[in-house]
Amino acid sequence: MDMSQIALNQGLTFLAWATGIIILVIGGFLIKLLVNLSTLTKNLNDTSVLLNTELKPTLNELNQTLAAVNGIIKNTDKGVDNFKSAVEKTFGKTKVLTETIFGGVIKGFMTAFKMFSKK
Repeated sequence: MDMSQIALNQGLTFLAWATGIIILVIGGFLIKLLVNLSTLTKNLNDTSVLLNTELKPTLNELNQTLAAVNGIIKNTDKGVDNFKSAVEKTFGKTKVLTETIFGGVIKGFMTAFKMFSKK
């Protein structure tokens, strides 16, 4: 064999060995990736099961709490409306009385002023 043929054979042999080693390394990384993905999938499944079992009771409690708070707010609104109407009734009567008294005072003052201004 001539020298170029030997160099070509050695180059091809080196290329074959390098390719085989690279394929083995990539295969190892792929196997490691698949194992990690499997573990991740199991953990995600466990997490979703945990969330489903814990989240539903928490949401139920939250709904009950919000319903209780809503009831308190409605009762407070009723109380405020009752107080408002009572105040309006009280001040409505007071307003009429005040207007009557104030009107009488002004009429009396005007009558007295007219009496003193004529003399």
